Amino acid sequence: MDSIIVRGNGPLKGEIPIAGAKNACLTLMPATLLSEEPLTLTNAPRLSDIRTMTELLSSLGAEVSALQDGKVLAMSSHDLDNHVADYDIVRKMRASNLVLGPMLARLGQAVVSLPGGCAIGTRPMDLHEKGLMALGAEIELKEGYLHAKAPKGLKGTVIDLDFPSVGATENILMASTLAKGTTVINNAAREPEIVDLATCLRAMGAQIEGDGTSRIEVQGVDRLHGATHPVVTDRIELGTYMLAPAICGGEVECLGGRISLLGAFCEKLDEAGISVEETERGIKVARKNGRVKAVNVTTEPFPGFPTDLQAQMMALMCTAEGTSVLEEKIFENRFMHAPELMRMGAEIEVHGGTATVTGVERLKGAPVMATDLRASVSLILAAMAAEGETVVNRVYHLDRGYERVEEKLGNVGAHIERVKVT
Repeated sequence: MDSIIVRGNGPLKGEIPIAGAKNACLTLMPATLLSEEPLTLTNAPRLSDIRTMTELLSSLGAEVSALQDGKVLAMSSHDLDNHVADYDIVRKMRASNLVLGPMLARLGQAVVSLPGGCAIGTRPMDLHEKGLMALGAEIELKEGYLHAKAPKGLKGTVIDLDFPSVGATENILMASTLAKGTTVINNAAREPEIVDLATCLRAMGAQIEGDGTSRIEVQGVDRLHGATHPVVTDRIELGTYMLAPAICGGEVECLGGRISLLGAFCEKLDEAGISVEETERGIKVARKNGRVKAVNVTTEPFPGFPTDLQAQMMALMCTAEGTSVLEEKIFENRFMHAPELMRMGAEIEVHGGTATVTGVERLKGAPVMATDLRASVSLILAAMAAEGETVVNRVYHLDRGYERVEEKLGNVGAHIERVKVT
């Protein structure tokens, strides 16, 4: 098992290239199941979750080839020979459930394991099921698997989501592209990853309007064709690396970034005293004079502050001037990084879905343990500005969402290395 050793060493300087979005790519890959023709994704991130999705698609009979050092994924689903998404693969990653809608639309049947538990909280499939059943699917839970079939095909309808779930919106959107008639998704998720999926599906011949708003309308077509599509920039990786100079000082340009991907987040950085400037190549971030100012944060669905940047923002607030309140409204167990930051000297009080952080002058290095993907990188960010050495253990989570993190941070001046622990 790997650990990452970080030694606090002052301001950062340089450029960090931002990869394609993990969450977008994991949604785009199952879209290959909708067509017999090839789908090629460029700007793909090189992550363990992508390898897991590759394993799942291959188990269904799809062909997936990673080209150009993994940055291009060439996929073909011309000869699917299996409609069962096995638990042994699905349990590794919740995004595996995104094969349900495409298989149901293309094959008329799908058997998909429920993903199981998740460290940051429950993420049930009920909205996925309700939406697909509204389209005409018959779904039954047997021995931990969702058995879905649409013997008469899917038919367009109006679907009102109880919550703007990203995953449910994606599953319903993909399924409705091959449904007969018109489907309207109300209270749809508005995330950039939804827009990216819709853009790809349109390139494949789908008729979709309204993506990026809370009302998406889909006119079903008989078949989709092949396409080549570039994966959108990863806004969570972007926000994470924007916080590095905010925490450590210095100036870093995040290549490929756009403020429109992170409007609410950028507003909070400005409020905290961080300079954020969009350039021709990306976003340039620098800490203004003095300590960062404490700000309050509430996580919300897009275009609000992303839950996937809450842990990293908490790391910034640990040394801010004043007291900040972070309210988590998306996942109930997403403050597991707080006790680890407290081991480094942070002053944090957690009550239910609210964390109160009183900034200290300086954190101190300590051995800490990563509990989930975003918690892992929040501890690394905090360690980069701490006094002394920090050892972050159980960083296997990190490779699910960040490619070559030690290389990217090392190139802008961080003292960071990965070591094998026996």
